[in-house]
Parts: sequence; structure tokens; C-alpha cells
Amino acid sequence: MNFDFSDDQKMLKDQANRYLRDNCSLKQVRAVLENDAVPYDEALWKGIVELGWTGTAIPEEYGGAGMSHEDLCVIAEELGRALAPTPFSSTVYLAAEAILLAGSETQRQSYLPRFALGEVIGCFAMAEGAGVPTPSTIKATVTDGKLTGGKVPVADGDVADLAIVLARSGSDFGLFLVDLKGPGITRKAVETVDPTRSHARIDFNKAPAEPLGAAGEGWRLAEALLDRAAILFAFEQVGGAQACLDMATDYAKNRYTFGRAIGSYQAIKHKLVNIYVDLELARANAYYGAWALGTNAAELPVAAAAARVAASEAFNHAARETIQTHGGMGFTWEHDCHLFYRRAKLLSLTIGGERRWKERLIGQLETRNVA
Repeated sequence: MNFDFSDDQKMLKDQANRYLRDNCSLKQVRAVLENDAVPYDEALWKGIVELGWTGTAIPEEYGGAGMSHEDLCVIAEELGRALAPTPFSSTVYLAAEAILLAGSETQRQSYLPRFALGEVIGCFAMAEGAGVPTPSTIKATVTDGKLTGGKVPVADGDVADLAIVLARSGSDFGLFLVDLKGPGITRKAVETVDPTRSHARIDFNKAPAEPLGAAGEGWRLAEALLDRAAILFAFEQVGGAQACLDMATDYAKNRYTFGRAIGSYQAIKHKLVNIYVDLELARANAYYGAWALGTNAAELPVAAAAARVAASEAFNHAARETIQTHGGMGFTWEHDCHLFYRRAKLLSLTIGGERRWKERLIGQLETRNVA
């Protein structure tokens, strides 16, 4: 079976790469990092919207481009390579995808065109503090259509217009749509290792909440949503790891000591080769995940967990070893290595850390083997 992208998708990848090279330099990423008053690059976000990327996987009848999730994976990889400081993942991978997955026809008609046009920024609010969210840790409650509770950290929660919230509803869980510009909402930005992707604490005090999906299906829908998002995040991580490898390789070829390029030394060769091996393993798992996502295959939960674990390990490893390859200057604020290290750490925790996804992978494999 061939999991490679089509010629059209490779062309899309090249176009996305060129656009981001011209419009999302590391200097722009650093500008967001160093300015607390700027949560994301608004000009870049506007350009991405104008290119139609926010509507890539949204069907044409809902105002989107009607392309495939595999096309979205291609774009995600390039966004990861560029460290794009925008709310793209929260809006597209999570909020819009949740409505595609669980929304009624009325909700799809109401919200998806606004996502496609970039009129609404979305976020997904599940966690309520440190650690892996479990049924016992979710305390937010919806009673008579009113949501009460707190969610933290919420990626892009400080800039989002609409939140998809997992909360208790009676004895079960549900997903709910909440207008973050409405009553009963209090938001406060929280610090993370990577300020180029803003996060917030959101407190709900009897905020109006619209059910999304069938009653009692909230936890199952949240798991299905995270499986889909995990593959898209994996492509971002693959893109970031590739950028690290390119940066480290270029430096190893051009930095000389004792009359030799440092890349000629075995210690540096081993670092670069190990990055490459991890990256190719992650890429293979991501491609498998893209196929599973694009075809809605039964293997999707396994493919998602495998892609997530491999990509998290690859990006973290690549970011660390890129700093080491650059030696003393790699640890400085002025050099760009730490931008990738920050993003690698953040992405490895977004939608749950490696432990959570390893446990899910093992659980899915055990279930499949029993069947």
C-alpha cells in the first residue's frame, strides 16, 4: 500500500512552504515571543485565511474548500516547520473538526462557514489543571443549559471567540459550544514554555452552553476528536523536527574547528543520524495516520496514537540535539534554537503528553488483539 502524497498534494506542500518562507520568518516568530501584548501574528493569520487554509477540510456546502484531510496534513507540516505563531491548530484541528464530527446540520451551517472565512477563532477546553484529563478530574458542569467551572490550560483561549467544552451533564459527559464573548466568561492568560502559542484559564459562571452531539456521548466524542487532531499535530511536529535537522546539518557543514567542518567528526555525525532515524520513523507513522484520517479507517485510533508518540519523541530529540550541535551559541537567547525547543515541548503536551498517548496505544492494541 502506498501512503505517499499525490503530485497535487506535493505541489500544495511546495506552495505552502514558499508562502511561509516569505511571510513567517523566525524573526517574526521571535517578535511574538518577546512581546507579551501580541498573542499571535495577526498579519500571518489574515494571509492564511485569505489562502483558504482555514477551510481546507471543510466541505464546500459549508463554505470550505472541500479538500481532504490529507491536504490539511500537508499544510500542517509546513506550519510546523515555520513555527507559525497563529491559532490555526485550535481553530482548525479542534474546534472546526469537533463541529464536523458531532455537529447538527444547523450547527454546521451556522459555524463552519465562519471558521472557513476566519471570522471566528476556536479552541477546545478539556483539561482542568495539570495531568492527564480523566473522568474523575472533570468538574465543570452544565445544568439547564448553563456551564459552571474552570478550564486550564486552554490553547488560544485568550483570543478565541468560540470554545468547545467537555463538561459533566447529569451522570454523563457532553460537548458544548460556548460563545466566549457572551456572559459568564472570565479569561486570564497563563504563561507557558512557548509564548508564541498563547494559553489561558477560562472560568465559566453560568455561561450559556449549546449541546454539541448526542447526550452522554461527550467523552467518546472527545476521544475521537483528539485522535483526529493527534495526526495533524504529528505533522506539525514532523515539520518542526525536519527544520531542526536542516538547521543542525547546515551548521555542521559550515562551522570549522581545527581546520575541519564539525560535521566530519563522528560525534556530530551520530547526532545528526539519530535525529534522521527518529524523524523518518515519525514521518512513516504520520503518513499512516494521514491515510487513516483521510479514509476514516478502523485503524484510526491506533494510527493516531502511534503517530503522536513517534512525532513527539522525534521533535523533542531533534530540538535538544540541534542545540547541542550548535554548542555554546545554541544555548543563547539570540540564537533561534530555543524557538524550536520551546515549540517541541509545548506540542508534546498539547492534547495530552506522551504518557497519555502511549497508554492509549497500548489499550487500543490490546482491544484489537482480544477481538
